[in-house]
Order: sequence, then structure tokens, then C-alpha cells
Amino acid sequence: MSDHPPENSESPEDAVASDQAAAAEKYSPRDNPMETPTRAIRPHGIEEARKLATAAARVALENNGSDVLVLDISGQSAEFDFFVIATGTSRRQLHAISEQIDDALEKGLGDRRMGIEGYQESSWIVLDYGSLVVHLFDEDTREYYDLESLWADGISVPLEDLGLTPNE
Repeated sequence: MSDHPPENSESPEDAVASDQAAAAEKYSPRDNPMETPTRAIRPHGIEEARKLATAAARVALENNGSDVLVLDISGQSAEFDFFVIATGTSRRQLHAISEQIDDALEKGLGDRRMGIEGYQESSWIVLDYGSLVVHLFDEDTREYYDLESLWADGISVPLEDLGLTPNE
């Protein structure tokens, strides 16, 4: 036996660098890797989430929700792609918007809500559809929590780009 390493052997550092180079060749980097649909993160892709967000925003507008905002947060979150944020003037209106959104997404698009919070209190109702989260606020609560600033790195999607007309 020889005490000398074989001439072509790699050091552990070289082996790691070689593995990383091979991985980089195999998987090309993208501008935003969060946009790539995967089974674990985005089973239906970002376009399906965009359809859900559009339908939810449409319902909020049709029910006279104000300051309706669609926020693309796919670059900031591995779990959610879009937020729809809207303001209502009363508990009754917030309930109506939330119930109509459920109806539109379930019957119209075959999606089911995964969770709901705040329905009884009705100052902030959160509807969780997986890739879409809908936030329905009364005016004071929306101003207090200011999700638009909290998620400022998200991209505000103009309602017109979704084929929607904002309430005046």
C-alpha cells in the first residue's frame, strides 16, 4: 500500500465545488424562482392564483367594497401568491362580500376555502384559499394594520390589467 493519494483525487472542497457547478448547469437560475410552479409550493401555478384573485376582487367591487387592491406577493412568499384587500363600511357588507367570494370561487372556479378568521368580529375577515388570501377590513382596522406597507415589496396589480373597473 502507498501512503500517497492517487494523482487524480479531488479534495473535499473540490468535490463540493464540482457538485455545485453541476447543479448550476442542471438548474438554470431565473429572475424569480418563486414563480416556478412546483408540486410543493405552487401546485396549480401562478396563473391559476391570478384567476382566483381576479374573481375575488370582482366580487368585492360588485358588492361595493372600496379601495380594492390586488397584491402579487409571489416573490415574497412561498405559500401565497396574491392578496386581495378590500374595505367595507359595515359588518353586513363585509359578511356579504366574504360569502359571495366563497360562492364565486367554489362554484365558478372549483376552489375551496381552506380557512376563515375574524368573521364574528367583522373588523378584519381573512379568507385563506391557499395561493390566495383575501383580507376584508373595516376602514379603521385597515388603516391600523396597513398591510400595503407591510407587504410593500409586493407588486400592486392594476385592476384594469385584470379586466376590472375600480369603483369611483
